[in-house]
Amino acid sequence: MNDWPEGWSDDNRGTRYGRGSSGATPEGARVMRQVRRPAPGARPGPSAPQYGAVPPQPSYVDGGEAPGGYDDGYDSGYNTGHVYGSPAGRGPAGPGGGGPRPAPNWRRRIKWTAITLATVLVVTTVGTYFWADSKLRREVDLSKVIDRPSSGEGTNYLIVGSDSREGMSKEDKKKLHTGSAEGKRTDSMMILHVGSSGDTLISLPRDSDVEIPSYKGSQSGKTYPATGRHTKLNAAYAEDGPELLVRTVEYNTGLHIDHYVEIGFAGFANIVDAVGGVEITIDKPFKDKYSGADFQAGKQTLNGEQALAFVRTRHAFAASDLERTKNQQKFLAALAHQVATPSTVLNPFKLYPTMGAGLDSLIVDKDMGLYDLGSMFFAMKGVNGGDGTSMNMPISGSRGGNLVWDKAKVKTLVNELNNDEKVTVAGN
Repeated sequence: MNDWPEGWSDDNRGTRYGRGSSGATPEGARVMRQVRRPAPGARPGPSAPQYGAVPPQPSYVDGGEAPGGYDDGYDSGYNTGHVYGSPAGRGPAGPGGGGPRPAPNWRRRIKWTAITLATVLVVTTVGTYFWADSKLRREVDLSKVIDRPSSGEGTNYLIVGSDSREGMSKEDKKKLHTGSAEGKRTDSMMILHVGSSGDTLISLPRDSDVEIPSYKGSQSGKTYPATGRHTKLNAAYAEDGPELLVRTVEYNTGLHIDHYVEIGFAGFANIVDAVGGVEITIDKPFKDKYSGADFQAGKQTLNGEQALAFVRTRHAFAASDLERTKNQQKFLAALAHQVATPSTVLNPFKLYPTMGAGLDSLIVDKDMGLYDLGSMFFAMKGVNGGDGTSMNMPISGSRGGNLVWDKAKVKTLVNELNNDEKVTVAGN
């Protein structure tokens, strides 16, 4: 029986190799046909043959082309060893099929980084300015001061340290040796002149003998006539506050005061602690039970409690108030220098607590701005660095235990300050 389909015999098989073959060499490797779906709209190929019939098989050797246009010259590549995919092993449709990743554009990145940093800096600076400006306590109205002298060259600040115990607990008062007196008085007074010929810091002893002039009451608005009454300078503050103090200083010196700055006990100590302490050199050891001072000679860093004791001490010195004013100048200049150092200004963890402590405790006039305040601190730093002059008001003697100013020297000093000239007058 013939095992082949109808119409097929060994004669139809062509030259064969191997058992039952007449071929002398092996036939070529058979290639699996690559089946492709016709494209949409393509003409259909020949219909399938009847069941049992075997259609003629085209040859795919040497890139043979299938009838009907299905293959269109397509070569699967299997017979030539081609491997599809990227060098990294991902297929054509994989994430890396688009070739090597382009190099980053560093100029663009640097540009946008710089723009972002600049924007953050501007926003932070503007925000800090408005935050700080909102914390200033503008409580002193210099427009209430009457009969004022004419303004000179430069800017004059009246800087006052009061014994205000505002916001202090009983424990704070005991720790800082402030006592519990009601109200507030001036513990220190200074005039800071900021000008182009050098900055000058002048201490006004609280026991200075001065005349109380006519003035308008800061609360009542009533004008009080002059009576020729003489008293200590700090009594003017106790009588009617900052406005009368400014009026008295201007009347007795002839110097126009542009801005007023006041700080109390607690605020002063808090600023010193916020800045991390202030380094200062003490020439001679001293001790005072009233202020709590107990210092050895040499360079040392004072915290808030120690700093307050240092600037308040007067009973330990023979010159009493005059020696105390010198220590106050020395310490305030050192404090301003510490506040203005890069380690404070560029460190937000020190800058903002310092600004917060200082601005919360400062009382200023209504026209004081942050620029004016900054100018004052940098001028005090310059005085400490030797770029300016620090002195006491010239004294000629005493009257009833009060210190009398040297009128001739005071007149010369005021003229030099009004004309923004180098100060030649020496203080006590």
